[in-house]
Amino acid sequence: MPAHEHHHHHHELSADAVKGRAFLFGIVLNTLFVIGEFTAGFLFNSMGLLADAGHNLGDVSGLLISLVAFLLAKKRYLPNYTYGLRKGTIWASLLNAAILLVAVGAIVTECIRKFLSPEEVGGWPIIITAGIGVVINGLTVFFFQREKEHDLNVKGAYLHMLADMLVSVGVVLSGILILWTGWNIVDPLIGLVIAVVILFSTWGLLKESVRLAMDGVPAGIHVETIREHLLEDPNVEAVHHLHIWPISTTENALTAHVVLRDVGEWEETRKRLHEELSEHGISHATLETESLTTQCPDRQKS
Repeated sequence: MPAHEHHHHHHELSADAVKGRAFLFGIVLNTLFVIGEFTAGFLFNSMGLLADAGHNLGDVSGLLISLVAFLLAKKRYLPNYTYGLRKGTIWASLLNAAILLVAVGAIVTECIRKFLSPEEVGGWPIIITAGIGVVINGLTVFFFQREKEHDLNVKGAYLHMLADMLVSVGVVLSGILILWTGWNIVDPLIGLVIAVVILFSTWGLLKESVRLAMDGVPAGIHVETIREHLLEDPNVEAVHHLHIWPISTTENALTAHVVLRDVGEWEETRKRLHEELSEHGISHATLETESLTTQCPDRQKS
């Protein structure tokens, strides 16, 4: 009787290709835009542009980190890392969230300085530069659209780029207000709004990244629900030692002890259980079988 069974599902190569192109496209476009936006911010003394450029720089760093993790995750097995380097995608998400939180602190600090010492700000340069940002970020969002629901890394990049696009719209509006009213204080106010947008868009990513880094059960998967589905199988008497954790931002693993009513029907039962688990987002399952007469000492503790 086989004590352990393994089951694997891998993402299609086409999905990986789409992710790779999206990361490269986003990195190149946003790097060029950050250089231009920082330059315009200094030349025209715009806190809105500098804040947005700082945010975009954080996103470029995040995209680079995610791309490196994405490439490392292709290593499926190493002698000392039997799951390969796929966990790197989770740490990349966590690092991205940390980078953005640091950016929030820097933006708020500079905005406070601007409130205490208001400075003249140009209107049209802000409008034109931020308008270009709306287009660039919009294109990047489009390229991440397809895979955003299947990978936390991609979803993080998508949310950041979407926030950038909305923030750039806000900077355009601040430029228009400054032209019409001459109220330079609008610039640091927009900078603070940007900081709040970044904070809210980052908080969910941070919480989920910490949970996955700690081997917590991935969002959308409920341990007791999985247990109930396994127990619905006619040949399963009990399930214990049930553990679920992420291998990467796209793959989840499970181990469990399964008590069978009829050990002789294990092969058919195994197929049904793996199909059930696959439907619930678990691509790698290791199941240890026990008979009704088997006495697992920890059966009542898990």
